[in-house]
Amino acid sequence: MNILRKIYLHLATEPTLTKQLVEKEVLAIVYETVQLGAHFLEKHEGGKGVLLGGVPGVSPAKAVIIGGGIVGTNAAKMAVGAGADVTILDTNVDRLRQLDDQFAGRLKTSLSTAFNISADLLIGAVLIPGARAPRLVTESMVQEMPKGSVIIDVAVDQGGSIETIDRITTHSEPVYEKRGVLHYAVANIP
Repeated sequence: MNILRKIYLHLATEPTLTKQLVEKEVLAIVYETVQLGAHFLEKHEGGKGVLLGGVPGVSPAKAVIIGGGIVGTNAAKMAVGAGADVTILDTNVDRLRQLDDQFAGRLKTSLSTAFNISADLLIGAVLIPGARAPRLVTESMVQEMPKGSVIIDVAVDQGGSIETIDRITTHSEPVYEKRGVLHYAVANIP
């Protein structure tokens, strides 16, 4: 019997559990990252005051996702589904081709460079299994982002990939402002 249950998983530091879920053919869908970004983009939450999907006459928010792996791909699915203008950055051209095919032109793909991270919502989704996440976004890059933008670093509990995330936050106080940008740094978001 197939049973659908709503549970929250953070498997980055749980390789044994991950292996067991794969062996049991568990289907898991991640959605909280993009929803949090959309929430904190709201003006009354300290964000820019833009809607992820826009509305007639108003452009959708720009979402940039660094990393085209499992987390980045699922974040892209949610952001594209919400109507955002989505770009995935990665260093692997073959992976970018796969993503371009998978999303059939509904998002942009680009080689990861310092010149293309400016966004309303930036999601750091870089993970190197067994190693610290590489610092890819510098403080000067964050300073170039529009005021009121939101950064979520999914790899914060593996050292983080955003230089301006200098502390872990909690669900009771999930964001702080630095350089005019809201930083969401909750370790183990689920």
